[in-house]
Amino acid sequence: MTEPEASYTTQNKESANEDLDRRIVRILMENRESGMDLLAKTYYNKVYGIAVGIVGNRDDAMDVTQETFIRVQKSFETFDTTREFFPWFYTILSNLCRTSLTRRGRAANREVEFDDLQLSAKTASNPETEMLMKEQLTQLRKALSELSFDDREIITLKTFHDFSYDEIAKTLKIPRGTVMSRLYYARKRLAENMNITASGGSGSGSNSGSNKLEAK
Repeated sequence: MTEPEASYTTQNKESANEDLDRRIVRILMENRESGMDLLAKTYYNKVYGIAVGIVGNRDDAMDVTQETFIRVQKSFETFDTTREFFPWFYTILSNLCRTSLTRRGRAANREVEFDDLQLSAKTASNPETEMLMKEQLTQLRKALSELSFDDREIITLKTFHDFSYDEIAKTLKIPRGTVMSRLYYARKRLAENMNITASGGSGSGSNSGSNKLEAK
């Protein structure tokens, strides 16, 4: 796909998402129960996936996800309907993820869990490749768990959930240039963590998994 085609596809996706969000808001205003049902059908898996990437494990992510929808239902009256819905919705999710990590404590931080398919569209073709992928995934889990909240958040959105730069800018309410800069340094720190993990803490060596993340 050429760059203009990719840009056109991204714009179409963002436009479709905004149309769906407006529909969700309209139904929430007319019938809260029906609106919450549509919201859950539309965003439950995405919210849960983002939560897993940020808080680091499925149990805590499930708690955060459920609490996010409860908070939306309770606080929807405070939403300014002249503004875009998803950034408001995501702020609730992000704050709950941050609270979850703070409550658990840095010392108790666990390695990030995710499905192997989130990292590779191809299935390992032989046992050696599969073993290498598992080793890289183990290193990546540890490296991600050592990142700051902001670094882990932006990598989760871009790398594992394919948010565009513009979508991240709207979601996090920061300029597009800030998104690109923050993502660059987050990937750099992740790559450094990957190298340290791969070399057993010496800070040297290389890792092809981190290179793939930097290049994406």
